[in-house]
Amino acid sequence: MSVTDKVDILVVGSGPAGSVAARYAAKTGASVKIIERRPEVGVPVRCGEFMPSNEEIQNMFPNARDIDSLFDIPQELRCLQTHGIRLIDPKDKVTTLELEGYTTDRDRFDKYLADLAVEAGAEISFNNSFRQISNSLAQTDKGDIEYKVIIGADGPGSRVAQSLGLKSNRNPYPAVTVQVKGEFEPYMKMFFGGIAPGAYGWIIPKDGRANVGVGFSPRFANGSLLTYLDKFMDRNGFKAEGKAFGKYVPSEGPIAKTVSGNGMVVGDAAGQVISVNGGGIPLAMIAGRICGTVAGENVLNGKPLEDYEVQWRNVMDKPLRIAANNKKLADTFAFRSDFTTRMCMSVLGKRRMGNLIRCKRIFP
Repeated sequence: MSVTDKVDILVVGSGPAGSVAARYAAKTGASVKIIERRPEVGVPVRCGEFMPSNEEIQNMFPNARDIDSLFDIPQELRCLQTHGIRLIDPKDKVTTLELEGYTTDRDRFDKYLADLAVEAGAEISFNNSFRQISNSLAQTDKGDIEYKVIIGADGPGSRVAQSLGLKSNRNPYPAVTVQVKGEFEPYMKMFFGGIAPGAYGWIIPKDGRANVGVGFSPRFANGSLLTYLDKFMDRNGFKAEGKAFGKYVPSEGPIAKTVSGNGMVVGDAAGQVISVNGGGIPLAMIAGRICGTVAGENVLNGKPLEDYEVQWRNVMDKPLRIAANNKKLADTFAFRSDFTTRMCMSVLGKRRMGNLIRCKRIFP
């Protein structure tokens, strides 16, 4: 194909990482284009749809700057204010942790972020998949695009990362979610054990609805994800509303390098996900802002793209590596059976489990 477009910054993927990166790149005055392989932003939803409060985000990532402006999310995008998380062991013992936050509708949430990118000057092309980089051009379904900087925000199996020669996320774990109707208390619930070794379930409340799902470590469980979901749904007396959607979640922390040549990766593509709970929206937005700003400044005044690597790692590398190490400990000692899961949760207790979900060390 011949070159069909020229742009300063090409962003692949319109999720939170891609849209925020595009928004802040466009704010610098650079020309920005997002390509999205789906026909619309945010669909289908493959997420638990929980957002911690700004205070919780700042607590987890104390080096992050200007949190309040980045996470100034309109009230109409907040489905339900939540007050904590209840961790439930295989014998149904409950440990309640305080954790302020809210649930959202990811389709509307993602569209809001994409609209902000467009308002800042970015363009979005739908039904347009990235294929590969060839001769410094991005080959896509709609022709080759010439760019100065490319940003891969295309998920854990990032094609952009592969084209840039960056390492992929290792051992991502599968997860699936579905919605159910009903009234739920304003607490998330996480169930460990009782489904399969290494499998866990969750109930994340919304307004008259809840997201219900399961995930598992392939290292310990090798059954069907949908079979595990059916078992969990039956256990709780739920009936699915609509189709279940699955995804792979990075589980071993950030990849070794997120910049190569004139390209960068961000969000799930970079492994910027909290390993112990799969949370990634706040990280995608924090890293997206850094990524887009550095990309724009690179185009306009030659700022090195490596500044992105330095800046995002200063904010989140240490907490994410602590979370990844905590998950390794859980895999080693807790997930082998219901007995070991229950024993480890008892040994950890409330304080250490609170540290666990906040990316803090559980042992001195």
